[in-house]
Amino acid sequence: MTQSIHSAPTQAAPATTVALNTAATGAHSPGLWALAWRRLRADHVAMAALAVVGLYLVMLALSASGLIASDWSKEVGVNYAPPTFMGAQTDAERGFSDNDAVVEAPPPENPVDPLRDILRDLRKSGTAAAPPPVVANDYGIADPLAAEMAEIRAELAKKGASATLIRKQTLPFGADKWGHDIIKKTIKGAETSIIVGLVSALLAVALGTIFGAVSGYFGGWIDDAFNWFYSIFTSIPYLLLILAVAAVLQQKGVTAIVLILGLTGWTGTYRLIRAEYMKHKSREYVMAADAIGASHWSKMFGHIFPNVSHVSLVQLSISVVGFIKSEVILSFLGFGVPVGVVSWGSMLNEAQNELILGKWWQLAAASIAMAILVTAFSLFTDALRDALDPKLK
Repeated sequence: MTQSIHSAPTQAAPATTVALNTAATGAHSPGLWALAWRRLRADHVAMAALAVVGLYLVMLALSASGLIASDWSKEVGVNYAPPTFMGAQTDAERGFSDNDAVVEAPPPENPVDPLRDILRDLRKSGTAAAPPPVVANDYGIADPLAAEMAEIRAELAKKGASATLIRKQTLPFGADKWGHDIIKKTIKGAETSIIVGLVSALLAVALGTIFGAVSGYFGGWIDDAFNWFYSIFTSIPYLLLILAVAAVLQQKGVTAIVLILGLTGWTGTYRLIRAEYMKHKSREYVMAADAIGASHWSKMFGHIFPNVSHVSLVQLSISVVGFIKSEVILSFLGFGVPVGVVSWGSMLNEAQNELILGKWWQLAAASIAMAILVTAFSLFTDALRDALDPKLK
């Protein structure tokens, strides 16, 4: 009996040693990013949204490199060419045919004109030349250069260059008033809008993270100064703020829009990062870093920031969506991209005049492309926020 009691621990010892060795040499527990990626992969909606965003980014890279949509400004169709599924327009829909002519009526008589009687006698006698007929274009708009353009086309046709003037009557998704292909124009506009959203978001989140880290870590009068600065920006409605800055700068271009949005959009990131640094600066790992003589910069961005970086990542994803919409609003109101640069906002600006004529395809193309990207980015942002929440397991 005594022998069996003493022999049990001896037999169990090797098993205990193996278990301890296995725990010591086994796989480490997954970290925050591994757990977040595991949750994202389990969310089918998030993965579908990520695939859509990735497709837009690939399209952006191809457009920026000139592989696609590089000839978006080429006039390949007739003015306001309809989509192919609608078919070419008839003469009645176009208003007038190329052979129609509109003769301008003589101007009305001025009752106080001292030459009124003389002009009346000249018209009656037939010596006054009648105004030349003004040929109308395809949509009934008087074109005083129609005869000259017809002669130029005839000369080019004789020289074998008529092929350069041939325009398609329909395009897959239609054309704008200049005959530009709407598909290529939408792709090129996506390049501008997405670049503005991404770069502006990077600038705004970087500023918000640095300001929030300094303010939350040091506190005191530094925190008060940043809070005063933050209150100035948040006291003005955001849309009015960016419109006011754009109007004051009087600068147009992608760089100007990036600076306007980035320098005014850091407040949301600042507020969240400041709160996280105030919470983390008194924790044990920060005190341990201080005990071994770590500098303030090392503690701020070497120890604390890795533990709050998920907040900046989520804010980056949120800001991209907001800044894309802000760029569209600026360009729509005329404060955005200059003439010669296309974006979704400039396309919508042009489309408002086209709707009067019943030409809806440019509005539909820009709106659908923007809606798909914004919706996919928003769904991915919501899933990313849930995946990075340490309270969710």
